[in-house]
Amino acid sequence: MSGELAGDTVVVSDQKEGNQLYNRGNYGYPRRGGGLDLDLAEATYLLESSRIEVSQNGSPLTFEELFNHSSSVLEGFDIKYMVYRDMRQRGFVVKVESGGFDMSVFPRGKTMSDSRPIYMVRAASERTAFDIGTFSGEVSETAAKGKQLLYGVVDEEGDLTYYNMSVRDPRGEAPVLPIEGKAAGRLIRDRVFVFSKEEAERIRAAGFYGKMLNNILQLSIIESCFLMREGALDVVSSETGAAMSSQDLVDFGRASQDEFDIRLRAFEDLRRRGLVVKTGFKYGTHFRVYERSPDDCHARYLVHAVSASNVAMWPEISRTVRLSGGVKKEILFCRVSEGTEYLEFRWFRP
Repeated sequence: MSGELAGDTVVVSDQKEGNQLYNRGNYGYPRRGGGLDLDLAEATYLLESSRIEVSQNGSPLTFEELFNHSSSVLEGFDIKYMVYRDMRQRGFVVKVESGGFDMSVFPRGKTMSDSRPIYMVRAASERTAFDIGTFSGEVSETAAKGKQLLYGVVDEEGDLTYYNMSVRDPRGEAPVLPIEGKAAGRLIRDRVFVFSKEEAERIRAAGFYGKMLNNILQLSIIESCFLMREGALDVVSSETGAAMSSQDLVDFGRASQDEFDIRLRAFEDLRRRGLVVKTGFKYGTHFRVYERSPDDCHARYLVHAVSASNVAMWPEISRTVRLSGGVKKEILFCRVSEGTEYLEFRWFRP
């Protein structure tokens, strides 16, 4: 079989050969009057597989020459080709897309005539920077179409890792309960302590807040801000002896902790969803999250709060996702903007 390179297309003029390629793998798009148009990813793959020959102005091209040409006319072709090639070798029919996604993938063993795409795929280098807002829009778009969003990430050695992205709606069984009276707390360094045993037990029992040290309750700054806003806690500064308002404590948190505002927003939202929220420090995330009492279950989620404009690199995602898998928890990124949104990144094998 032979094709002629014409810009960003390879034309298979012979109708019989074109039909064979289309019918046996859904390669290309049929031309009026017969023949087939192959995009550069398809043509490069078929040339590498020794299934076609490609010529330009009558001279045959090597794989290297076609690959170099494709890379010169299509931005990011090398990365996209690696993902395309891998998906084809896994037995999927793959079609290159010209819109916001790089390719659509049909169910393994199916063709375009008897199925619809199940995955919309983006190809990325491990050195690619991205923002969470882009993922949010892409997840919503693919979900509306009844498809799944996959990212194929190519590392420096050419190996691929796939990630599946989805929107989650985490809910728990520990609603925010009203707390009678106000407990007296004292800010010491970066923690708030409730020294009254009765008050400490009342707060602890209402929602598994803080940690008991004998008969003393230790609260994080974020927990304390939440409880002050709920009208359940008063706080006095140990340095000045002065009473602190909830805004004073928020200002203290901002000055002493990174990303305090978005972490507080995420904490409040998770709590109002009936979830119990604890620090995720030992897992390298902001929070570990339980669906009910931590005494009765393991944390289901690890949650990391990010701003709407957060920019990250794929190695960061890889570390977080692999860690969550190793401890059998689900990793959620809480995107904080005007509202909150939870995105799940999951290692995936197509």
